[in-house]
Amino acid sequence: MTLTELAGYDGRDGRPAYIAVNGTIYDVTSSPLWEKGFHPPDHQAGRDLTDELAKAPHVRAVVERFPVAGTLQEAAPSTGTGGGGKLVVGIIIAAVALGLAIFLAL
Repeated sequence: MTLTELAGYDGRDGRPAYIAVNGTIYDVTSSPLWEKGFHPPDHQAGRDLTDELAKAPHVRAVVERFPVAGTLQEAAPSTGTGGGGKLVVGIIIAAVALGLAIFLAL
């Protein structure tokens, strides 16, 4: 899922609430702490919150409890030439990050 696609999962108007952290997308829809896609003090679903949550002490322990909805990927290149290598590298990095997250969760 790209950042553009993730933005559609903002928890508003009945939409599911997804957040991305370290390349993994989590479904926080069912959490009362993410009501309408907002988690106080200022976190909004539908975004990559890796940098914002880096300062939170409970990120890994809490976030990894939510169901995984996918992995965050780079947007596809806008033209048919060039840039394809970056997408492949992004997918590989996301897959490695997901594998590492699963391994650490065990």
